[in-house]
Amino acid sequence: MGPKSEYVILLFMVVVCGSLRASCASNVTIKSQVQEVQLLVNHGQNITFIIFNDASIPAPAKINFEASFNGVVSINPTSVEVMKDLKNFTIDFVATDAGRTTVKATVDNSSSQQVDVRDAFIRFTVQHSKALDVFSQVIGWVYFVAWSISFYPQIWENWKRKSVIGLSFDFLGLNIVGFSLYSLFNIGLYWIQPIQDEYFSRHPTGVNPVQLNDVIFSIHAVFACAITIFQCFMYERGNQSVSRICKFIFVGIFIFLAISLIISLAGVLKYLDFLYFCSYVKLFITLIKYVPQAYLNFRRKSTFGWSIGNILLDFTGGFLSIGQMFVISYNENDWGSVFGDPTKFGLGLFSVLFDIVFILQHYVFYRGNSPAEELIGEVADDSISNASNVSNDNRA
Repeated sequence: MGPKSEYVILLFMVVVCGSLRASCASNVTIKSQVQEVQLLVNHGQNITFIIFNDASIPAPAKINFEASFNGVVSINPTSVEVMKDLKNFTIDFVATDAGRTTVKATVDNSSSQQVDVRDAFIRFTVQHSKALDVFSQVIGWVYFVAWSISFYPQIWENWKRKSVIGLSFDFLGLNIVGFSLYSLFNIGLYWIQPIQDEYFSRHPTGVNPVQLNDVIFSIHAVFACAITIFQCFMYERGNQSVSRICKFIFVGIFIFLAISLIISLAGVLKYLDFLYFCSYVKLFITLIKYVPQAYLNFRRKSTFGWSIGNILLDFTGGFLSIGQMFVISYNENDWGSVFGDPTKFGLGLFSVLFDIVFILQHYVFYRGNSPAEELIGEVADDSISNASNVSNDNRA
């Protein structure tokens, strides 16, 4: 047997051993029977973990259980030995304090190649009161309805007057772009499987942040904004148009997202990251979109032609949204969800503060004022009428 033959045999043995090692990997898969558990303080629940055996493991594997945040639930026992022919085992969990935690299974290094515990985890939500949980859900549905119907008072106002004078076109443009990007983000994370897979690969024990009501709300918002923009082409609009500054903003957003999409199509950027970029642009738009309408009201010294109903409903929704955050934080002892996420809380508070500005403009600063341009028109009409009367008197 020559050197070449020995080399071929050695290479064959390496390949076969590698294949055998791969086939022996993850002989046992452990999954928790449930992965979402909600408990009240001092209440407990037994969770069963199911063992799926592809082949018997050569030695017992020790499985340990640890919580991401201690003090929320107690675990008994904290470790289990998985042996041959064992089909399942049960762990007793007792809620000791309100909060959120994730209990994960880990394997001793000696058994890590034979046991797969990626799906052996439970997310616990421990609350002080079930009544507060129901109350927060009711609040959630109320502000969802308030925000959903907040678009229609302005649509009704435009239809009744057959005019859109007094409504900022910049606000409309920013609104529909923002909600379109928000819809794209929601649809991608809720309906497109590869994007969901990418999200869960980054957050193995996480939950999808987008729910069906988020998708419905954002798509409905785009629809309502489109109706309002269509009215701008149908009804009287005077000399109103989209400002040059707003056009520059639109161009900048388009260039930024176009470059991001091209990089995503080239495979350099993940599609999930592109959707995150869309959500960041939506946050930026939320910060600036109210400014044009507030400035238009200030310049006209009037809110005539602009519906306060939209703001009252938006204020109701924003106030209840922030209120719900505080109710949940108290009930689940999770104040980090309010103050630990300053972006989300800050945007909600910012919107409510702007709503207060609009309310003051409508009911205090410019209450009962006719718009400046219409007052000028009325003065001109009176002057023409007076001149005509004087002329007729002279002829007489």
